Amino acid sequence: QVQLVESGGGLVQAGESLRLSCAASGSIFSINAMGWYRQAPGKQRELVAAIRSGGGTNYADSVKGRFTISRDNAKNTVYLQMNSLKPEDTAVYRCNVVMGYVPQSYWGQGTQVTVSS
Repeated sequence: QVQLVESGGGLVQAGESLRLSCAASGSIFSINAMGWYRQAPGKQRELVAAIRSGGGTNYADSVKGRFTISRDNAKNTVYLQMNSLKPEDTAVYRCNVVMGYVPQSYWGQGTQVTVSS
């Protein structure tokens, strides 16, 4: 059993910052990658940022230069620092962890990020 607990969402004004956290607990082993996805109303879910076990990262073009993903391996926690937020960043953000020798994907419950103009 794996649990992902997210925190850090909220309501901010355009230009402000938020930091999301996602802590994984339970039967944690062989994490391949951790990442953040988001889904806005009426839109498809999209990958925001991911970090692989070796430390490599990738970002959606829309957040490059503004968001930074990082992880604390000792705490099995992934972070998403979001700066210069825009109204179009408004969405439910969900944490994702891929782990195991036969990769399995696990999801957090989601946290709402709302950016007002």
